[in-house]
Amino acid sequence: MPLHVPPAPAPALRSVLAALGSPTAVREVLTPALRALQGPLTAELPLPVHVLDRLQFLPSAAGRPPRTRLTGWRFLIRGGDRFVAAADTRLTADGWVFSHFFEGPYVAATERALRQAESLGKNYQPRLLSVPELYMLTLWLHEGVGADPSAGLPAAADLLVPLAPAPPGIAAYRPHPVSELLPVLTHRLTPQNRPSPQGPPVPPSMAAPAA
Repeated sequence: MPLHVPPAPAPALRSVLAALGSPTAVREVLTPALRALQGPLTAELPLPVHVLDRLQFLPSAAGRPPRTRLTGWRFLIRGGDRFVAAADTRLTADGWVFSHFFEGPYVAATERALRQAESLGKNYQPRLLSVPELYMLTLWLHEGVGADPSAGLPAAADLLVPLAPAPPGIAAYRPHPVSELLPVLTHRLTPQNRPSPQGPPVPPSMAAPAA
């Protein structure tokens, strides 16, 4: 069944289109594919990016439902017959603005996970859910297809699909009910199990601050 991709805020889309139309903006970013492409570029598949609140993993939060925060909207950038990059936007006091372009494995991983989700036989509203402390990004398949994409919490029956690269021991592209995956993440993020501060650098998809 087709996914119910939510419409992005109009100012967010306009800011990305303006950046795509700016030779300076495209030339100065570290995205070789965008600089090398000849021909039109389009912004497609807007997805709200939520962050799983770090407060969820404090001992005082035991037993509470998960908490998330909207940190931006992401668009996949198509050049010709493939997606070559992504564009992130962020909310400021003046509204939604363009943040940055980026390439890397999460572009192809997001496309693959979306295509896989279409074959699940159930309607979902796709979102992205980031767990910065684990350097982890998931496709969040929300059952409330008509819900406000900027709000709402992961329901127990919602699905989370880890994108590649996924943390060790968590299979990429395998759909997990929130009720099953969240306890695993909670265990990983207890103080004695958290990744070392010397771990891999935060990828562009995790760039939103988790404060």
